[in-house]
Amino acid sequence: MFRKRFYYLIQLQYLGFRYHGWQKQPNVNTLQRMVERTANYVLGNSNFKVLAAGRTDAKVSANEAYIELFVDHEKLELKDFFDLFNQNLPQDIRAISIQETDDKFNIIQHPKVKEYIYLFSFGKKFHPFCAPFMYNIMEELDIELMKKGAKLFEGKHNFRSYCHRPNENTVVHGEILECEICENDLYTANFFPDTSYVLKVKGEGFKRNQIRLMMGVLLDLGKGKINLDFVNNTLDPNQEKITLEHIVPGSGLILNSVKMKEL
Repeated sequence: MFRKRFYYLIQLQYLGFRYHGWQKQPNVNTLQRMVERTANYVLGNSNFKVLAAGRTDAKVSANEAYIELFVDHEKLELKDFFDLFNQNLPQDIRAISIQETDDKFNIIQHPKVKEYIYLFSFGKKFHPFCAPFMYNIMEELDIELMKKGAKLFEGKHNFRSYCHRPNENTVVHGEILECEICENDLYTANFFPDTSYVLKVKGEGFKRNQIRLMMGVLLDLGKGKINLDFVNNTLDPNQEKITLEHIVPGSGLILNSVKMKEL
């Protein structure tokens, strides 16, 4: 039987704190599971497929994320589908927009720039309500030194030390377009600390746990456990791989934006 397929790009936001990441897994609740279950309910069938522009880890949130929805046999009435889809998604997942594409668009291979941010505070322990959004360090941190360390990540590097459990097929080289630490004015709440900080990292792609390992190194730098030379050595292709074990919690990490090129 000839299969007619229709293609749609959906922009999402979600709070990842209660999910075990994007990718569907047995016996745990994931974002992909909830999105597919909602689409199944709204469409009334399982003649569809969902692909994501990136797979976030457990507890990681997204301010701007994209999925591609492939629907077989039936062209959607966009407004009707979008309204029902949003109405039936859990309250911690929201659809922002939907548009029709075609078979020439591939969400995984399409060029895009992603900006991730990591929210953190230090010193006095924060209000427990902050836990889904940021990480708290009770020691003092040298923020100015951490700012210098963040800039070392910019450019093209061998990020093998920042790949969690790489295999022989893992591409360890990459480029970071921007990397900086500054005071947080992006996300605020009356229960947030008076001062909090954000690591901003922008690039076309990242390795598994790369940004959480980068944040761990920068926190160790701020605590005085390592120096700038150590950070440089982790990026030096002539050095042996340095095993990094400080992976900060996923709950402080947010996929802040995804910019599609020539969409």
